[in-house]
Amino acid sequence: MQFSEKRNLTRWVIIISSFVIASLILWNTYSFFQIFKEEERNKMELWATAQKSLINATLDSDIQLPSYIIENNKTIPLILADKKLNIVNTKNIDSLIAKDSLKLKDFFESIKNQNQPIKVNWSSNDYYWLYYGDSPMLNKLKYYPVALLLVAFLFGGVVYNFYRATKMATQNKLWAGMAKETAHQIGTPLSSLIGWLELLKMEDIDPITIEEIEKDINRLQTITDRFSKIGSEPLVEKRDIVKETRHSFEYLQSRTSKQVEFEFKAPNKTIYVNINPTLHSWTIENLVKNAIDAMKGKGKLSVEIVEGEKQVYVTITDTGSGIPKNKFKKIFEPGYTSKKRGWGLGLSLTKRIVSDYHKGKIRVVHSEIGKGTTIQLIFNKVH
Repeated sequence: MQFSEKRNLTRWVIIISSFVIASLILWNTYSFFQIFKEEERNKMELWATAQKSLINATLDSDIQLPSYIIENNKTIPLILADKKLNIVNTKNIDSLIAKDSLKLKDFFESIKNQNQPIKVNWSSNDYYWLYYGDSPMLNKLKYYPVALLLVAFLFGGVVYNFYRATKMATQNKLWAGMAKETAHQIGTPLSSLIGWLELLKMEDIDPITIEEIEKDINRLQTITDRFSKIGSEPLVEKRDIVKETRHSFEYLQSRTSKQVEFEFKAPNKTIYVNINPTLHSWTIENLVKNAIDAMKGKGKLSVEIVEGEKQVYVTITDTGSGIPKNKFKKIFEPGYTSKKRGWGLGLSLTKRIVSDYHKGKIRVVHSEIGKGTTIQLIFNKVH
């Protein structure tokens, strides 16, 4: 507990520190931007003064310094306009814009909103307006905070995904360890039950009773085998999908209420697919049990196998409560459940078995609230 609390404290310290550092960088960037903007205005005021000096210069005036100031401005775009805002002169504007009156007019309108114009008095009765835009360097600096924020968000996303993936990997290891330990714990009493069953066979007991007990013990062995396979790569074999599905279907049918009407349809032939028999049995059991729960133990449940040219389709249809269309994909996510009591792992495990281990697909084909649901498994045929 102390380790967990320290780790959470460290995480929050890192998050807050990162936020403070990012805030300081953004603030400094904003301050630099304002300083550069003020410096550019000072340059423009100096340029306006130099222009005024040139206009009012006499033959004896020294125009070297004003000329130098005017020529030295090679980055800040500017437009000199008269009282009626007619363009008189331009500088540092792209030639394609400067030569096109419509483009120049649009450009003029755009820089009007960038900076306050500077009034240039030629004489007591005559003046001009100096409009100027931001220099290329200032424009780059303007978008720097946006780029910084994008980098920060991307970095945060990478860190979050890494943390989430690590957390999920740890949880998966924990679940796998718990499953294997459960299988190990079940194995001990199961061995004893097998011994007791052999003793019962020697006694004068109804053979049907012995047979049913043996079925249940085999079932426990199957469940133990399932749990032992979690967390490891299962071995897939070339198996008859009709036979394997029918076997699981008939076992569940014999142990379900007679209020559920079972129906099994399949081709009268062998169809081979690559599956793990134990895990395929688990898949069918999960889907059939979910269907029975959706029908509240009363209704019709149908399992149908259809052979395609390259694939085999196993369809489970019930007359239960149905699934909203926006939940068709969500029901296969870990933790999702519509039951008051449930872990929400059944269908997610089923999807993992079908997709990852059997290289197949699982999907909700059709569902209607209050009328039922059809779920389909798709496997690749082998010859």
